[in-house]
Amino acid sequence: MWQRRVGGVADVVAAGSLAHGGAMNRREVVAAAAAVAVGRRRPSQPEWAGWRVDGDRINRWLDELGRFGANPDGGVSRVGFGDADLQARAWFMDLMRSVGLAPAVDPAGNILAKVDGAEPGAKPLIFGSHIDSVPNGGRYDGTVGSLAAVEVATTLRSRGYRNRHPFWLAVWADEESGLVGSRGFLGAIGPDELAATRTKDREPLGALIKRVGGDPEAVAGYRHDRGSIAGYLELHIEQGGLLEQWGTDIGVVQGIVGILGFDVVVTGFANHAGTTPMVGRRNALLAASELALAVDRVVKSQPGRQVGTVGRFEVRPGAQNVIPGEVHLSIELRDLDMAKLERLWREIETAGNAIMRRRATSWTVARRPANVAAVSDLSVRGAVTEAARGLGLSSKAMPSGAGHDAQNLARIGPMGMIFVPSVGGISHAPKEFTAPADVTNGVNVLLQTLLRLDQG
Repeated sequence: MWQRRVGGVADVVAAGSLAHGGAMNRREVVAAAAAVAVGRRRPSQPEWAGWRVDGDRINRWLDELGRFGANPDGGVSRVGFGDADLQARAWFMDLMRSVGLAPAVDPAGNILAKVDGAEPGAKPLIFGSHIDSVPNGGRYDGTVGSLAAVEVATTLRSRGYRNRHPFWLAVWADEESGLVGSRGFLGAIGPDELAATRTKDREPLGALIKRVGGDPEAVAGYRHDRGSIAGYLELHIEQGGLLEQWGTDIGVVQGIVGILGFDVVVTGFANHAGTTPMVGRRNALLAASELALAVDRVVKSQPGRQVGTVGRFEVRPGAQNVIPGEVHLSIELRDLDMAKLERLWREIETAGNAIMRRRATSWTVARRPANVAAVSDLSVRGAVTEAARGLGLSSKAMPSGAGHDAQNLARIGPMGMIFVPSVGGISHAPKEFTAPADVTNGVNVLLQTLLRLDQG
C-alpha cells in the first residue's frame, strides 16, 4: 500500500526499515518520500517564478477608471474619441507617470509607454489592450488588459527586474469602432479613411485622431512591418461563458476567429393580404425565415465551435395587411478555420437556392470583406500554459469569438491572448463582471508569461 502511494521510494523504505530494525512508521515513510522527491526535482526555479502582482491595487485602479463615462446602472459609455474617453486617457497617462513610465501618443492616437531593454538589437515585446467602450457597455472589456500592463510594469520595477527586450505598454485607440489604433500602428489606415466623416461622430477620423494627440498627417507613413516585434500579449475578459461553465481559471487563446459576412435581399411579390389566395403567394418573409433556419441547421451539422448568426432582419413594406415583398437580412459565420467557413457558406447557398425555387422567390447576396482568422503563436501559447501551471491555475485552450487588437498585431509578430472568466458570459453590457480574484489571476499569468518570453 505505501509503495503504491509514494511510488519510487521502495528502496528508501527498505533501507530505513533495516536501519531501524523493523518497519518504518507512517511519518518516516512520508519523510523518505519527500527526500526522494527533492532529490529528483528539476534545477531550482528562477527567483522571478515566485513574483506576484498586487491584486488589490489593480482592482482599485479598475474601480477608479470605471468613473469615466459611468452610467447609473453600473456600466460605462466611453466611446472612442468622446469626452469620457479623453478624460480616461488623461487619467491613464497620469497613472503611468506615477509609476515611473513615460507615456506618449503615437501618430495613430495610441498611448505607448516604452521601457528600454538591456540586450542590444532585441525587438520589443508589446502588451496591453484598450480602454474605450461600446455605448452603455461594461467596465472590464479592454480595461483589465490595459491596467494589467501597468501593474506588471510596476511589479517588475519594484523587483528591480532588468528586461532583455524593450517593453512597450500599449493602450490602443478606439478598438470598438474597428480596431482603429492597432490598424494605424500597422499602417493600414489610408488618406480616404482619415478624410471620411464617421456617422456616429460627424467628424473625419483624422480630426478625431488629432483630438487625442495623434498626428493624422503622419499616419500614412507610420507603420510596423512583419518581424518588427518579438511578440504581443493581451489579457482580456472572455466575454463569453465557457470558462465559468468549465470551472477553469485561464483561457489560453488559440486564435481570433475569422468572419464571413453577407448582406442578403430576398425578393417576392407584395400583394393584398386579404384578396390574394394562399396558393401562389410569393411571400419573401417565409422564404427568408426558412433561410435563417437553414443557416442554423447547416452550422450545427458539423462538429466544432463554429457559429452562424442572422442578426439583422428587415421586412418590407412592413404593413399588417400586405404580403411581405422584400426582406433584408444579414448572415455572419465565425470560426478559426476559414476553409470551414467557406464550406459552410456553400451549403447555405445550396439550401438557399432550393428555398427560393420552392417559394417562387429570388435572392441576391453581397459578400462583405472577410475578417481573416488570426491564429496565436504556439510558443506564446505554451508560455501562457506553463505560466498558469506554475501558478497552480487550471487552463484550457479556446478560440476567441470576438475581435481584438491582437488580430492586427498577429500580422507583424507572434501573438498570444489570455482570457479570464466573465460572470454569466455577459459583456458589452452594464452587468459585465469579472471577479477580483480572477482579475488578479490573469495579471499574474500575464506577468509570468512575459517573463518567460523575455528570458526566451
